[in-house]
Amino acid sequence: MATLTSIGHAGLAVEASAFTLVFDPWMSPHGAYMGSWFQFPRNDHIDVKSLTSATYVAISHEHLDHMDFWFLEQLSDETTVLIPTYPSDTLIDRIRETGVTNIVKIAPWERFTLNDGESWITTIPQPSPLYHDSAFLIVAEGRSVLNCNDAKLIASQTRRAKHMAGGRLDVMAVQASSATWHPMRYSYDEEEERRIAMEKRIAKLVSVQRLIRATGAELAIPFAGPPCFLDPELRDVNWVLDTENGAFVHPEAARSWLSEHLPRQVFQTLKPGDRLDLETLEVTRDPVSARFSFTEGVEEYIQRYAEDRAEILEKLHVEYPEPGPDFPERFVNHFVRLGSLSTYFLKHIDMTVRFEITGPNGGVWDVRMNADGLAIGPATTERPGYTISVQGRWVEPILAGELAWEDLLLSLRMRLHRDPDVFNGYLVGLLKHANAPALQAIEEYETGRDEGDRIVVTDGDRTFEIARYCPHAGEDLSEGAVIEDGKVQCLGHFFTFDLATGECVNARCNPLTTREITAS
Repeated sequence: MATLTSIGHAGLAVEASAFTLVFDPWMSPHGAYMGSWFQFPRNDHIDVKSLTSATYVAISHEHLDHMDFWFLEQLSDETTVLIPTYPSDTLIDRIRETGVTNIVKIAPWERFTLNDGESWITTIPQPSPLYHDSAFLIVAEGRSVLNCNDAKLIASQTRRAKHMAGGRLDVMAVQASSATWHPMRYSYDEEEERRIAMEKRIAKLVSVQRLIRATGAELAIPFAGPPCFLDPELRDVNWVLDTENGAFVHPEAARSWLSEHLPRQVFQTLKPGDRLDLETLEVTRDPVSARFSFTEGVEEYIQRYAEDRAEILEKLHVEYPEPGPDFPERFVNHFVRLGSLSTYFLKHIDMTVRFEITGPNGGVWDVRMNADGLAIGPATTERPGYTISVQGRWVEPILAGELAWEDLLLSLRMRLHRDPDVFNGYLVGLLKHANAPALQAIEEYETGRDEGDRIVVTDGDRTFEIARYCPHAGEDLSEGAVIEDGKVQCLGHFFTFDLATGECVNARCNPLTTREITAS
């Protein structure tokens, strides 16, 4: 009898008669992202030793709430780590830093046989290589689990997964809480910040709703977040956890919303330690987690939690000291290297980004990126498209090669301003990957797509023929889009296009091919 146990956040454990497999365990008492994120609810009552001796540990991607260094450093030498195959070796290299050597890459849709010969696992990456996120599909003792994790799959992928599992998905675990630094770290007033947060919250839930409906799993489990914030410098961000209005959706709020919109679908939520029987789909509740509530006494819970982690939080500034006098030179050299990685990305960024680095040995630099290359120097009178303000102590680990820019962005330990207020995905992509093979794979994907496939959509009394696939990351707009008010919003990453012109109205992106059809 195979079982599925929540170990908190995005962590799941499958126990079968011949093996145990742990997905994305985040167990560190130090939290993640330089002590900014902490597990919510906490999961420190879970027996870590039993997890570190698992037959397999599957790590979906390099985000630090999925790839836990603290956990991996304790892993048994007998444990095999399974990872997806990505265009760059960033994930495998970072896992190797922990001392783990027994690592197996699994190609997309390739079955990796588990110990008993009857069970297997495969990986399902997001369509665009811009996002190194992947789902896992596992069949254990005849029962199937599609663990979507943070991957924003499209409906055709989940249908293929269901077919591969024999025409039935017993469990579909899907992330319903997008962790992001927008709008919380941007220069909006409170009213605008809350409005954008609610808009993104609903768009995410609609996206999850459509994917679940298209997949038709026997049981759907919204999971994988959100975190909470214990550091005094970030405690104000915990408004994102509000059940009704928060930017991050906790599992029970997601289940309530999804159940209302998909009344025929069976849903379940799991807290750390809750165990699901994959044969009967019955849940045995963990007695410790049963005392936790997402809606009652949350402020008091976080306060006690912060007190328990006070010593760890106090050590933060010691672990991340202010940078030395060589910081300016190293900062400039870092961007010179980034500028050598991809002319394609520089051309599409096409703006100046201002970095305001505060604290000892900081300064203000303008980084201009366009078709002519990258140039970095002191701030000028030019109006920057992005302004990023951050303490030097949080940038130092990036220059040392210990963290990525995306880790800093997700930590929420910075402030940003956009002028105009338009997302530049190419800028974020360059900072996120900072790796030539990964950037080359994205360029090849974006320039090699077949744009010939079209669909017809209606908006009121107007009809348009548009490209079937979103020009950003390839989401199938025939299944993953909202058409209204003269616009089409892709539910993959919420890019919005003007139906009349095809221009993206909320991000830097290639236009959507579109033409209005005149009624005969």
